[in-house]
Amino acid sequence: MDQRREEPPKKKTMEVKGSSKKMIATQDEMVANKVPIPYRDQCAHLLIPLNKCRQDEFYLPWKCENERHSYEKCEYELVMERMLQMQKIREEEAKLKQAGKQGGSIPLIPKTANT
Repeated sequence: MDQRREEPPKKKTMEVKGSSKKMIATQDEMVANKVPIPYRDQCAHLLIPLNKCRQDEFYLPWKCENERHSYEKCEYELVMERMLQMQKIREEEAKLKQAGKQGGSIPLIPKTANT
């Protein structure tokens, strides 16, 4: 008997520019599981089982705690990552602004000999 096992297709992860996390859930999976468009981010792979658990458990708040915790932690990490990126951008802009003020600008009021 020649038994050949077909390996399941490997999930293709997408790189997201500017983020350390990868998209694990594919667009087809998100559409099939009716994930709302605003929630289709790098944490959508955790939202899918959370929503299934919520439906199975009739949205009881004390159920699905592990799934909810892992999803919320993922979202928190994304927010913190975006905050750090924004902080770096602001620091770079401040350095450029500071360098522009110091270098070779002509004063509006010329200095006199007495001041």
